Amino acid sequence: MPQEPGLALDPIMRAGEQVAEGYRFLRRMTKSRARECAIDDLQALGVAQAANMLPQALSGGMAQRVAFAAVRAGGAQIIVADEPTKGLDVARRDETITLLLRAVQAGGGLFTITHDIELARKLGGEVAIMRHGEIVERGSAQQVLTRPQHRYTQALLAADPARWPVRKTAVHHGQVVLEAHNLSKSRGGCQLFSHQSLRVHAGEVIGVSGPSGCGKSSFGDILLGLLAADSGDVVRDRQQAAVRYQKIFQDPSSAFAPHATLRQALDDVVRRHRLDGQRIGQLMKRLQISPLLLERYPKEISGGELQRFALLRVLLPDPIFLFADEPTSRLDLLTQQQTIELLVEVAAERNCALLIVSHDEALIDRISHRRIRLGA
Repeated sequence: MPQEPGLALDPIMRAGEQVAEGYRFLRRMTKSRARECAIDDLQALGVAQAANMLPQALSGGMAQRVAFAAVRAGGAQIIVADEPTKGLDVARRDETITLLLRAVQAGGGLFTITHDIELARKLGGEVAIMRHGEIVERGSAQQVLTRPQHRYTQALLAADPARWPVRKTAVHHGQVVLEAHNLSKSRGGCQLFSHQSLRVHAGEVIGVSGPSGCGKSSFGDILLGLLAADSGDVVRDRQQAAVRYQKIFQDPSSAFAPHATLRQALDDVVRRHRLDGQRIGQLMKRLQISPLLLERYPKEISGGELQRFALLRVLLPDPIFLFADEPTSRLDLLTQQQTIELLVEVAAERNCALLIVSHDEALIDRISHRRIRLGA
């Protein structure tokens, strides 16, 4: 089960057909029976509406569940699940955990790679903690996650957002950088949200939460002018260049040209917008990115490393509004804390408004001045 479902799913095949393939060609079912099983699996995962949709029309969480259904359809005895709960809300995460445990109870084997400590805790079994390619601690989930012995494991657990200090709510009266009036959007015949209005001030941190597939990414894209609303309008500061309204994408692999090195990707931004190239080195240091990675291509580094490059790139033009679409979903807890702290620091230092999407309610509560809940 791949970490990046957007790369694993066939872009020209509808989701239901991709799941049905496993039943047809590995379990030798008829086409109609395979289709029925595929629909049942998608319905069990809460994404029945995805059956007739192409991958690019799915949200990150929906694509993750479709990929999971496709893996299970083949009847594998051993499942290697690479970040299986990334991009899922708590309810969908728990459903996925239940399905993974069923595979184990049915006699199968499960090997999970994850940054999600709660996932590891609920799956149980044996846990190994890795740092820089080496296992620093290993044992039962109960032992390692409740009585960690290694300093790195202790620091990892201490970085859980639930342990962060809570930020006080604040009313901002500064410059308005963006206003939205009565926004509505539907997808595939389903209403995502309706009559949403918002006024965003410089330096403000606003959290956006809600169930997987409720339109959180679409809401941010509409604010940036990347997607048209069904109704309503958005007003941005016309005195500011468009490049100062930026987005960190949920799936960083889709945000980088595959045939350009990461150095070329960053240099292109500096050259195109006549920026100070020294900021690349400064931001790399703050984000703890190794300079050795600059000569690599996007596919040659991990999802977490690529997300940090995505963050670096959008910070280069000194944005006044930044839409961060689950910016830490591919990061471990320690790196997540460092990245979020940097985002909040940027919002304060640069007077940049930050609209951040996350399924982690504790994270949203602790960094936001106020919050928006979609799909409630």
